[in-house]
Amino acid sequence: MTNYSLRARMMILILAPTVLIGVLLSIFFVVHRYNDLQRQLEDAGASIIEPLAVSSEYSMTLQDREAIGQLISVLHRRHSDIVRAITIYDGHNEVFVSSNFQLDGDDLKLPGGQPFPRRLSVTRRGDTMVLRTPILSEELEPAKIALPADKITGNMLGYVALELDLKSVRLQQYKEMFISSMMILFCIGIALIFGWRLMRDVTGPIRNMVNTVDRIRRGQLDSRVEGFMLGELDMLKNGINSMAMSLAAYHEEMQHNIDQSTSDLRETLEQMEIQNVELDLAKKRAQEAARIKSEFLANMSHELRTPLNGVIGFTRLTLKSQLNPTQRDHLLTIERSANNLLAIINDVLDFSKQEAGKLILESIPFPLRNTLDEVVILLAHSAHDKGLELTLNIKNDVPDNVIGDPLRLQQVITNLVGNAIKFTEHGNIDVVVEKRAISNNKVQIEVQIRDTGIGIPERDQSRLFQAFRQADASISRRHGGTGLGLVITQRLVNEMGGDISFHSQPNRGSTFWFYIDLDLNPDAITEAPATERLAGKRLAYVEPNAAAAQSTLEVLNNTPLEIIYSPSFSALPQGHYDILLLAVPVTVREPLSMQHDRLARAAAMTDYLLLALPCHAQVNAEELKQDGAAACLLKPLTITRLLPALTEYCRTTQRVLASHADESKLPMSVMAVDDNPANLKLIGVLLDDQVQHVELCENGLQAIERAKQIQFDLILMDIQMPDMDGIRACELIRQLPHQQQTPVIAVTAHAMAGQKEKLLSAGMNDYLAKPIEEDKLHNLLLRYKPGLKSSTQNSPETEEIPVELPINNDVTLDWQLALRQAAGKTDLAREMLHMLVEFLPEIRNMVEEQLVGEAPKGLPEAIHKLHGSCGYSGVPRLKNLCQLIEHQLRSGISADELEPELLELLDEMDNVTREAHRLIG
Repeated sequence: MTNYSLRARMMILILAPTVLIGVLLSIFFVVHRYNDLQRQLEDAGASIIEPLAVSSEYSMTLQDREAIGQLISVLHRRHSDIVRAITIYDGHNEVFVSSNFQLDGDDLKLPGGQPFPRRLSVTRRGDTMVLRTPILSEELEPAKIALPADKITGNMLGYVALELDLKSVRLQQYKEMFISSMMILFCIGIALIFGWRLMRDVTGPIRNMVNTVDRIRRGQLDSRVEGFMLGELDMLKNGINSMAMSLAAYHEEMQHNIDQSTSDLRETLEQMEIQNVELDLAKKRAQEAARIKSEFLANMSHELRTPLNGVIGFTRLTLKSQLNPTQRDHLLTIERSANNLLAIINDVLDFSKQEAGKLILESIPFPLRNTLDEVVILLAHSAHDKGLELTLNIKNDVPDNVIGDPLRLQQVITNLVGNAIKFTEHGNIDVVVEKRAISNNKVQIEVQIRDTGIGIPERDQSRLFQAFRQADASISRRHGGTGLGLVITQRLVNEMGGDISFHSQPNRGSTFWFYIDLDLNPDAITEAPATERLAGKRLAYVEPNAAAAQSTLEVLNNTPLEIIYSPSFSALPQGHYDILLLAVPVTVREPLSMQHDRLARAAAMTDYLLLALPCHAQVNAEELKQDGAAACLLKPLTITRLLPALTEYCRTTQRVLASHADESKLPMSVMAVDDNPANLKLIGVLLDDQVQHVELCENGLQAIERAKQIQFDLILMDIQMPDMDGIRACELIRQLPHQQQTPVIAVTAHAMAGQKEKLLSAGMNDYLAKPIEEDKLHNLLLRYKPGLKSSTQNSPETEEIPVELPINNDVTLDWQLALRQAAGKTDLAREMLHMLVEFLPEIRNMVEEQLVGEAPKGLPEAIHKLHGSCGYSGVPRLKNLCQLIEHQLRSGISADELEPELLELLDEMDNVTREAHRLIG
């Protein structure tokens, strides 16, 4: 912000109001006079032209040019100071007579196509003003009859055009502007005189006081303000002089205090130097004692663990012998106590090694996925015993061959997952591994451990990574532990070049995440699983847990298998599958061998039944294999155990599986969604002839529920549906993990320009216009058949240009068109026509309600629905009429304005009903 001096501010405050008021008054005066002069000129022109129009009526009727010419010449001469020309035009907009033929008569003529003026009109063009008024016959005058002026057309003989010169008023306007400017300058001069006098009496003394204060600021405390001053300025002078005297006294006292404080500070610094030397000696003695203690604990690792491992080992051996219940209970108590003690000793020893600096990380090549798989397998027993679902989801872009310390990485995962199991009573524990960054020789991975446990209160989160401390004392008493696990984990992560953090909410679970740096192993031999032999095979996957299903589906989606996912076995589509992967929930406690019927049904649906079992169900593995299971895998399913089991199917199966589906049909699962029963019926019949599995849904909500249960190869989605349109339904289906890559085809009757681009930008993969023809649908299915490359699906060269057959739009019922729209199926064409006839009374009721003024709700939607039904029934005239009404309704035209079209719609519905009854009986 600009800082102005007091002098400048006073001048501005004095001059600004004067200038502002003067300018505003001058502008008002000039504008008012300017408009007033032009209005006077316009009134003068009106007083000339209006009597002239009345006087010219008789001569115009007789086509007497001489009489009118004399009249306008006299008027021109009388008003020559303002009139440039007077021209009269006949009814054909041609010049009849003019007072000044030296000027171009077309300048005053009305432009072609513009109607004659109905009353006096004024037009300004530069320095001229043109007035026009009509010449009317006395046979029909607006003043004598009850017709408005804009309705008079037949009695107009022509019009009079008068051109006035505005230069005559310019001199007067300039005079007004000059006078206003002189007034402004006079006011500014008077304001300058008063401002100069005020500044001389005020700013001079103020400048003197400012100079005195500046000298006092520089240390000249004996400076004083001199001279005679008036009013408040004299009071200010006395205040400044008193302040200078007080500052001089304070300065003298402060200097004395500073000298005394400096002397005291010297003595204090000497004492602190002596104390620092003593503290340094004590610190060295304490560090040496801590080092000796840490070395002692670290060196005691073998001596402490060896006898404890002996106790645990011989306890387990004794448990395998014949014991009575009391002895077995005692030994189990000994084993649990020894294991807890061993865990505490391990934590203390690891912490001591870290404190002593003897914890050294290895750098060896290891497979990342196998290493993490070993950890979750070891921890799965304790998780499954509590009914917790443990999952491991390693993203596909995470490299597998790395160099680091696998044991310490397993220790970190074990601590975090073990804590999650300890503090979680129900729900999930999910381990997610993602690639954070990668270079030529290094990779940074991030590991997240999410649980649904008790969570950590915000007040206790700050002390979570402190040694020998847990979040809450009551938790410590309930769950036990040393409180060193997270401290050791944090230091191990930091040693591996990473960091660890967490997010938690009470009773909603916690999420711990850390990242570490690992080296890439350039010498590793990459052996990809032989999954190419799985091409063309269908795998059905049943898993009720969403997190477990997502991690497994990410593994399966990288194989050439055709995946059909279902959250429950009962919702799995019936049919034959090459492989059936059936996951058993960890909460199931009853022996699976008791579910003979379910296993028998599952085995009958496939040639290779895989069971994913929790740990407590593995005891029945052999019995389950006898009941039809080909293999039993331990949950959680990971890539290191799942892919070998799948490829084993290819090695052991040599026979050709019998196909339960017609080989002429495409091996696809397609869902069609349409709110129109006729449209849905037709598309269902067409799809049933070409694909193996078809699902039909009547609205978007039903489609979403069906998409949650079944993996589809293609979805045909109607756009305009009640409650939820097709675009919103497509967005919600895309959010399902197993439907993210499923192609969604927009099906709509509005084939307008730009519609396809709009639907593609909304998330649709392609566009299919109604009415659907069998050839177009077949070509679409071929483009999106599973196994084809995406480059061929969307390639414009592969799309065939549809051939439009001629349609007679003036026919009420075209049976050949109905057969063509029903793919040549006579029964289907009759059924579609019958459905249309049954639907017409409902539309008739709504249209009749609209015609009597009841304004029924949903009329545009009903017309749209009828329009869709007409597209498959061979009724071109009714279809075009529905399309016209629907377009006008959606364009904002009120239904009250469409009464003729609605009456025509009722008549055409009667014609269709009559022709349909004659044809189908």
